[in-house]
Amino acid sequence: MRIIGGEKGGLRFQPPANMPHTRPTTDIAKGGLFNILENNLEFSGLKTLDIFGGTGSISYELASRGVTDLTIVERDPNMADFIQKTAKSLEVPVKLQRMDVFKYLEQCTEKFNFIFAGPPYALTTIDQLPLIVFERQLLEPEGWFVLEHTPRNNYKNYSYYRSERNYGTTIFSIFINREELKK
Repeated sequence: MRIIGGEKGGLRFQPPANMPHTRPTTDIAKGGLFNILENNLEFSGLKTLDIFGGTGSISYELASRGVTDLTIVERDPNMADFIQKTAKSLEVPVKLQRMDVFKYLEQCTEKFNFIFAGPPYALTTIDQLPLIVFERQLLEPEGWFVLEHTPRNNYKNYSYYRSERNYGTTIFSIFINREELKK
């Protein structure tokens, strides 16, 4: 694996050729997302949850900005092995949950300041994710939930929806646990 460090966090890595196929968030979209996060969240002290962890790159980006409480949920055994190996080589302390995201969310009793979901775009139950996060009260007050999706999904009428950022085929819908945003 090749690691490329940025000036202000922003670890980028080139996965090995034998890594299982995944749909990584593009560098442009991820850069845009982290610009938004840097202007709105204080990274030190955040407790984060990365569901549908994929390669773990979102959590590594968070770690490069000072986040130390990182939980990643990834069901695919090959991807989970990759996350574990990469986190160890980068010396990033992650709590890796090797299980189905929906089962994890059902049983989770923790609260987080930031939750990121980068599900497979073909996931038929993607629209349930914001509902589950808020029904299960998984966010601390003022906590952020960011859902990555395609233009075919629209969350503007969901409770706690705040805004979205469009990067072509990648859209990030942002939800904030703030009472005035509940509809």
